[in-house]
Amino acid sequence: MKKRKILVAGGGGFIGGHLAKRLLEDPQNDVRVVDIKPMSEWYFVHDSSENRVGDLSDMGIADSACDGVDDVYNLAADMGGMGFIENNKALCMLTVLINTNLLVASRIHHVKRYFFASSACVYNADKQRDPNVTALKEEDAYPAMPEDGYGWEKLFSERMCRHFREDFGLCTRVARFHNVYGPHGTWEGGREKAPAAMCRKVIAAKTSGELSIEIWGDGKQTRSFMYIDDCINGICRIMDSEIVDPINLGSDELVTINQLAEIVEKIAGIQLEKKYNLSAPKGVNGRNSDNTRIQRSLGWAPSIPLAEGMGKTYDWILKEYRTKYLLPLHA
Repeated sequence: MKKRKILVAGGGGFIGGHLAKRLLEDPQNDVRVVDIKPMSEWYFVHDSSENRVGDLSDMGIADSACDGVDDVYNLAADMGGMGFIENNKALCMLTVLINTNLLVASRIHHVKRYFFASSACVYNADKQRDPNVTALKEEDAYPAMPEDGYGWEKLFSERMCRHFREDFGLCTRVARFHNVYGPHGTWEGGREKAPAAMCRKVIAAKTSGELSIEIWGDGKQTRSFMYIDDCINGICRIMDSEIVDPINLGSDELVTINQLAEIVEKIAGIQLEKKYNLSAPKGVNGRNSDNTRIQRSLGWAPSIPLAEGMGKTYDWILKEYRTKYLLPLHA
């Protein structure tokens, strides 16, 4: 049988690297991974995939990446946690070039299916002002008032996917990710998201003996967090489905940032003083995923509770922290 050629754009990143790993488990898949980062900085390098370093915002590189490909998974983006996206709006917006180029190249090369990784940041900000948020349904993205910069890019790129499907017949799938976390992700440096940042802060406090951590905002803002394995399962289900409209992919287990800190404290076996930085970026007051549509259409629901997933994430970051700072691995 002829193998299915698959492009994972952004496959050197956190979600893309996990996805490439999953796709490579099927011997009928021939996986090409493209990422802008030097290969030494990739989260995963899979020996069994075709690995290329390239900037997909360059049309020539995007065209070459899609040549001979059956399926495209676009997870390439210049992004990070709230601290990054609030302070780098132009860089986030420039990611639109990647999706535009990949869509054009996919049409040229007769790609069969195209997946775009969108974000819950597309949702109308007026529906996220209360920490006791009503879970966001897919239709809540309109009237449009997304996160400035990053959210606008994602919403525009969703529309690009829709119109390439309607006008050119390209089979597109769009998932709106809600805060994906887990091992083998960014845990320091400014691009890390809340779960990884919380693990690092608790580990640092416990290691130093200072026994306090900084919380961005008042800690009352609410979020839901989806473990990476659930995310990868959802991506594969959505790509193979007949769902053409954007669909939520996230956990509906709502917690405050204070509660997230308490989960990590319990894992670490320590209790810390919380110091609140009210001037730090904190995003919307409340955001949660309404999973009615994906449960009804695909039977998908997250299988890993937050405490369990955070335990796995904490253990991995602890090992990375001790390795970086030359600490005993089993102290």
